[in-house]
Amino acid sequence: MSKIFKVQLSIMKPIFSVFLLCLFSIFYCKSENTEKENTDNNPYEFHIGGVLSSNASEGYFKQTIEHLNFNTPFMKPGNTFYAHSIKMDPNPIKTALNVCKQLIVRRVYAVIVSHPQIGDLSPAAVSYTSGFYHIPVIGISSRDSAFSDKNIHVSFLRTVPPYSHQAEVWVELLKYFNYLKVIFIHSSDTDGRAFVGRFQTTSQNQGDDIEKKVQVEAVIEFEPGLFHFNNQLNEMKNAQARVYLMYASKIDAEVIFRDAAHRNMTEAGYVWIVTEQALDANNVPEGTIGLKLVNASNELAHIYDSIYILASAITDMNRTKTITPPPADCDNSGAIWDTGKTLFEYIKKQVYKDGHTGKVAFDNNGDRIYAEYDIVNVKEVVNKDAIGKYYFNNDLNKMKLRLNESNIIWPGRLKKKPEGFMIPTHLKVLTIEEKPFVYVRPLKKDDGNSCKSDEIMCPLYNTSSKEPIVYCCKGYCIDLLVELSETIKFTYSLSLSPDGQFGNYEIRNNSASGKKEWNGLIGEIVYERADMILAPLTINPERAEFIEFSKPFKYQGITILEKKPSRSSTLVSFLQPFSHTLWVLVMGSVHVVALVLYLLDRFSPFARFKLINADGTEEDALNLSSATWFAWGVLLNSGIGEGTPRSFSARVLGMVWAGFAMIIVASYTANLAAFLVLERPKTKLSGINDARLRSTMENLTCATVKGSAVDMYFRRQVELSNMYRTMEANNYETAEDAIRDVKNDKLMAFIWDSSRLEFEAAQDCQLVTAGELFGRSGYGVGLQKGSPWSESVTLSILDFHESGFMESLDDKWIFQGRVEQCEDQEKTPNTLGLKNMAGVFILVAVGIVVGMVLIVIEIGYKKHHVRKQNRLQLARNYGQTWRAIVQKRKMMRMQGRTSGVGALSLSVEALPRSVLNIQSPIRSIETLPRTCRNSPSPTRAWSGRQMVHRKSDDIPLRSPIGGPPQLHFHNNLM
Repeated sequence: MSKIFKVQLSIMKPIFSVFLLCLFSIFYCKSENTEKENTDNNPYEFHIGGVLSSNASEGYFKQTIEHLNFNTPFMKPGNTFYAHSIKMDPNPIKTALNVCKQLIVRRVYAVIVSHPQIGDLSPAAVSYTSGFYHIPVIGISSRDSAFSDKNIHVSFLRTVPPYSHQAEVWVELLKYFNYLKVIFIHSSDTDGRAFVGRFQTTSQNQGDDIEKKVQVEAVIEFEPGLFHFNNQLNEMKNAQARVYLMYASKIDAEVIFRDAAHRNMTEAGYVWIVTEQALDANNVPEGTIGLKLVNASNELAHIYDSIYILASAITDMNRTKTITPPPADCDNSGAIWDTGKTLFEYIKKQVYKDGHTGKVAFDNNGDRIYAEYDIVNVKEVVNKDAIGKYYFNNDLNKMKLRLNESNIIWPGRLKKKPEGFMIPTHLKVLTIEEKPFVYVRPLKKDDGNSCKSDEIMCPLYNTSSKEPIVYCCKGYCIDLLVELSETIKFTYSLSLSPDGQFGNYEIRNNSASGKKEWNGLIGEIVYERADMILAPLTINPERAEFIEFSKPFKYQGITILEKKPSRSSTLVSFLQPFSHTLWVLVMGSVHVVALVLYLLDRFSPFARFKLINADGTEEDALNLSSATWFAWGVLLNSGIGEGTPRSFSARVLGMVWAGFAMIIVASYTANLAAFLVLERPKTKLSGINDARLRSTMENLTCATVKGSAVDMYFRRQVELSNMYRTMEANNYETAEDAIRDVKNDKLMAFIWDSSRLEFEAAQDCQLVTAGELFGRSGYGVGLQKGSPWSESVTLSILDFHESGFMESLDDKWIFQGRVEQCEDQEKTPNTLGLKNMAGVFILVAVGIVVGMVLIVIEIGYKKHHVRKQNRLQLARNYGQTWRAIVQKRKMMRMQGRTSGVGALSLSVEALPRSVLNIQSPIRSIETLPRTCRNSPSPTRAWSGRQMVHRKSDDIPLRSPIGGPPQLHFHNNLM
């Protein structure tokens, strides 16, 4: 079944495709037929109206339309154009009535209007009347800017450009002559304001070369019909620019030229570029450059181009759009003609390349573009020669300027092009406090209102105080300023930044429109309140868009400042050379070796080991205590006077242990020097790519200065966005505050210009820069856009680099010879102090304390031991005395038996008094065994060969009643 289904599906696919194709063809043909039916219903006759200035123009108008009907490329077969014209009336009301009565009643599709010979309001009347019904009007001579306003002239087009379009030619002329700073003079009417607006827009949008953008130094606006121009000319003479662009009527231009000639402002060194109206003034200065529209007065050529543009638009619309008849009555018809709106859009899209007036095209306002101009040079009032042309180049498909510069006569009859500006010799220079580039100190009364020889007065002007605060400045940039002024010959007045900032592009608090503005040093230059910035000003794209920089006088980058990490010295710092495991092994090895030495000497047959009670001396024996003392003595390299191994096997182990001790001690000594003496701590950070800086989880604070070039750098770098968001909350107002916090351990890393941070590291050897430089740039002299001093300053700075002057400034202000000091300190070993070796002294103190405790224990123990021995010795003495008495009685008994004497009494009372006189304790015993002496004497304890006199406590003898004294004997004899 599946196979049958697949076969059926394969058969149905092409059938279904053919069905869809037929269905699409039916709908397409139907829509095409519908559209064709709609266009077939379009009219075949088209009436064109004309409001012209002369009979000749009317005749040419009708003749051109008659020829048009036979021009196949512009005509749809079967269509016919008819001409209806009236003559322009100077009265605009009559002109409007004639348009209604003679043109609109004939159902005209468009109206071509000329300019009257007298008056200038009639074209506007035609535009208002026709525009009410949206009937297109093509002007062939009206150049007022008001016709570009589509809110008023809703359906007006023109084959001539408005006067304001000359601004484009002016921009090309200025760039050709390299005049980048100008003064613009214009009347305060609609055309004048439109002119300056278009000029400023065009000058800023011409190309991508920032260096070639024209800057307007001043805009002088005047009321038409003025009687004198003295105040404005005084303002112009004080400006730098000497290139004057003027839009004025013929009458106003004559007044301006008259007053300018009285101030010699039309002589050598000045440049005047004017419009067509001003060029017609009777007293136009010699050397003035002006413009003339090509075919401006050729009304017939414009009629011809207008008719063919209109015919082409109607033909295109007739092919695709439904055309309804135009209104036929001004009195009864009030509806808007929708076809007129469509026709207006079709006319704007037309491009006529081979027109009699050149390439004809329109912009969105219906104004003529690609208009051609002749560049005119006034050599005499009556002689105005064309020195070039602004024309459409078909190969490049754009407008092109062509000039013959050698034929130009400049004011003062000079053949050489003027500079176009006056270089001011006195400059207002701004700087900012930034060590070591600028040191600032307040001027004191003791100074006698003058700074020192190496300082320059630099007052601070701000809005908070009426009177300036006077300071004295010196440093790297101040020396550079003095050298520049002497080299390129200018005078200056130096002052500090009003708000203490370099410059940030931000929205002002008092700006209701939310527009961004520059503050700080950059703002003073941008808004032309200063001429030059000589400070550690970083060159970056954001600033270079608004001000001009010289070549860098100091190349630098961005780096990180941090405080050197100090090694934490503890009480056990002297133990750092070895690990804890190694120390445990060494301590264990001492006692293991001591034990092995004792055993080897104990069981070796050649060790001369003697027991204590055997013959020989105890000094010859190596007991466990002596072995331990020997092992420690060898390890600590102390002299060993006794207790050395005697056997050969123990001595071999002793030599091996001595070698081990030598290696351990040598290694400990070397590592101790490395840890405590020679090693210098390294930086904490490796650079900007350190993971701790990039990670927001690390407890590492870093910051820079708000609104600085470094801040702008981080904002530009996408890969540093996380880091910037973290550090943005920590940023400081000034670099001084940040550096102080780094020294006080409140800030771990300060990111700033390398020149300043290298200076700080040279001043304080506890500070160090981390990692390599990044974001490399340079410090440049800031100037106004188009400043005449730019080239001179740049060349001078390049000369300073070649001559070594900049290097001498580096040595004098940045390094100051202190880098070598820090380097020498790095090479010199650290001096050990009490902090490093405190543990050793504490170890000695502990040893002393332990020794004192042990000696107290020993003394106590010895007293206890002596007391026990005295008791034992007394017991022995009593025992011997008792034994002697018993022996004597035995002897006496035996003698009595032999001599027949009666029995002796064994009673103690029977003994002689001299013998039993034991009421006082026995003090000493000379020898053992001996009879005790009756007389008391100091007891001398027996200790081998010596007699040691000791004082013992008296021990009374007690005896039972009626019996002999009891004697207590102790068996714990030593």
